[in-house]
Amino acid sequence: MPTLDSSRWDVTLDDEVVPLFLPLQWAQARSLAGMRPSLEKYALSEAEFDLLATLRNAEVPHTLTPSQLLARMVLTSGGLSKVMAQLETRGLIRRLQSAQDLRIKPVQLSAAGRALIETAMVETVAATRAWLRATLRPEALGQLTTLLAKLAESGADEKKSA
Repeated sequence: MPTLDSSRWDVTLDDEVVPLFLPLQWAQARSLAGMRPSLEKYALSEAEFDLLATLRNAEVPHTLTPSQLLARMVLTSGGLSKVMAQLETRGLIRRLQSAQDLRIKPVQLSAAGRALIETAMVETVAATRAWLRATLRPEALGQLTTLLAKLAESGADEKKSA
């Protein structure tokens, strides 16, 4: 990985954040690169994988409204509609009708979608585990997990208020 020469940036930029910014982006790119073989194997985009995993993580019967999905994913409403349509066509999710509000169409993970995401997740986690364990010691991995969870939680608060 190239090193970031912070002296090339305007001095008004934060000298603690600038050195972190690009490595954080490279780490995300490396993480996604490790997922690609599984995504290709199961013909899933990153957004489709995210939606299926989000539904699988929801309480049984693995159903969320589109608004709940948007709050838990990094997609626009238009992007979500497209991903849902693709997954519904493939039989990986079902769109239900809310008895309380006919405008709401909850999204439910189908049995085929559950089987697919569980298999793909096992492979994806194994690839990520191999990468992380080859790169970081267990104590460093624990620290990174704690710090990233803290960053993600702060981002979730910002997304809720947006």
